[in-house]
Amino acid sequence: MTSRVSLPLIQALRDTARRLASEAPYQWGHMGSCNCGHLAQTITHLTKAEIHTRALQRYGDWERQLVDYCPTSGLPFDQTIDEMLDLGFSREDLTHLEKLGDPTVRAAIPFERRNALRHNQRNDVVLYIHTWADLLEQRLLAAIPLPTFEPVPTAVALA
Repeated sequence: MTSRVSLPLIQALRDTARRLASEAPYQWGHMGSCNCGHLAQTITHLTKAEIHTRALQRYGDWERQLVDYCPTSGLPFDQTIDEMLDLGFSREDLTHLEKLGDPTVRAAIPFERRNALRHNQRNDVVLYIHTWADLLEQRLLAAIPLPTFEPVPTAVALA
């Protein structure tokens, strides 16, 4: 997890998981309705078809596209990736999302589910994204400095 933690980033993950859990069209082999495709829909407000069309202008799946990504290419799909990176995700985060492969996120998933986790199963993707959002939220909360207070002296009763 190399994301820059922020509330909008966590909200994008939660919105994506909620949409996937509510039976939004999911197809792992489709660039606009796979794991990263759904996150891209949330962030860019593009449709699955628009994302898929952008992706077809260059060869490869999300992992290949992330390797070949160039911020100055002018390619529409690189602009899609730009928006995701601008929100705080890293290319590594997105690669992990597509295969549900981040070791930190996987370690936070209960053991019995972790070993059976499949990258192309809707419910597993929802669980992974929820877990990821929870971990980022914990990091965000842990980074908030809280003031320390001196105990208030209690009045001593005179007998």
